[in-house]
Amino acid sequence: MDNNFKLDLGTLPKEFSLLLEIIKMENEDYLRLKNNELFTNIDWEKFLKLAIHHRVYPLIYSKLKKAGENWVPSEVIKTLNLEYKKNTFQMLHLSGEMEKINKLFVENQIRLLFLKGPVVAADLYGDISLRTSKDLDILVPIPDLKRASELLLNLGYEKVKLAPFEIWKWRNHHETYIHPQKKINIEIHWGLHPRPTIEPSFNDLWERKRISSLTNYPLYFLGEMDLYFYLIAHGARHGWFRLRWLSDIDRIIRKRVDIEKSNVKKENFEQYHLGKQASLLEGQALILTSQLLNTPINEENKILTEGRRSRKLAQNALYYIREMTPLSSTSSEIGSLKFMGSLLSLKSNLQKSYFINRYLFESKSQIQRFFYILNLFYPKSADVETLVLPNYLHFLYFPLRPILWAWRKLGKQA
Repeated sequence: MDNNFKLDLGTLPKEFSLLLEIIKMENEDYLRLKNNELFTNIDWEKFLKLAIHHRVYPLIYSKLKKAGENWVPSEVIKTLNLEYKKNTFQMLHLSGEMEKINKLFVENQIRLLFLKGPVVAADLYGDISLRTSKDLDILVPIPDLKRASELLLNLGYEKVKLAPFEIWKWRNHHETYIHPQKKINIEIHWGLHPRPTIEPSFNDLWERKRISSLTNYPLYFLGEMDLYFYLIAHGARHGWFRLRWLSDIDRIIRKRVDIEKSNVKKENFEQYHLGKQASLLEGQALILTSQLLNTPINEENKILTEGRRSRKLAQNALYYIREMTPLSSTSSEIGSLKFMGSLLSLKSNLQKSYFINRYLFESKSQIQRFFYILNLFYPKSADVETLVLPNYLHFLYFPLRPILWAWRKLGKQA
């Protein structure tokens, strides 16, 4: 096995490399970075686009502000400052709503764990303004789902209805609620990951929960190792196309001294988080963070970075990081974009679809691969949008799916 494996970073733009250097920058690095050739011939508009897409602009702004040097054009700093302030207000807005929801659920004897949002920002970065969040994700026991839904509806939230064939117990692990006035989205989860997967029970997670002091009313979120494996699986499922997710893993690993002091062995968590797949995805995450963000990897974990599949997945993830391409379980529907119907565009679209589906397939366990293949033949909401059929003819979506899929690839609309 090649122990000197290096990711091929040659396809990443110079602006992205500068982004990485600023994120890694500490007080003693300011002088070194000032003289870095990366600051020459930078497309600052592209730099801003990357910082905003990857959701790391709060970190970038805070680093540059501490440096106190005129390395970056003033207009770029002004834009970063504006986005930073917007995010700070957003996180404060979410924090207030998070406290309100938490108190309401507790008063109604519903246990809930916050999966992401301001509570994770405070835990990992020590400051909610240094991480972005667009919504609140909460995990509740399945028996409490109905009551939790009723509470949100009573608060003025509206449930996002699932399209036909999006059978929630099989196809999803959460449902979404939107407050039209507050402009806040809340996802109620009954599972950490899409099915089928291996994950701890709610009771196990609850036993290992942590208490956050972010709000006046105590609220609970995932234990350190539970959060670690949850964020790894989440990032891998989306191809790590946002650098923020890798930054989160970097933060957790740098705090690992606290994890290693715990009485619970890491192997016990791997067993309940994704099973054998845990080592594969953790290896991918460690390769990406160590080579992009200089994350320190201890001797125990280095073996995880030597696996052929982990290395291949890490290299493939650079495609999504570079192209800023969203990746999810429905990415096979990438053909919803219009390609003017040309054969050249069709070929390009098919290649992208193939690459995405190959990545998703290679990142899954054997049982997940079986269900993934079945899922490819199962009608999607995009099929319904492409061709509207009355309810009594919905069975036709099964034989028509290949035709509707090809129709979208051609960029046409039915």
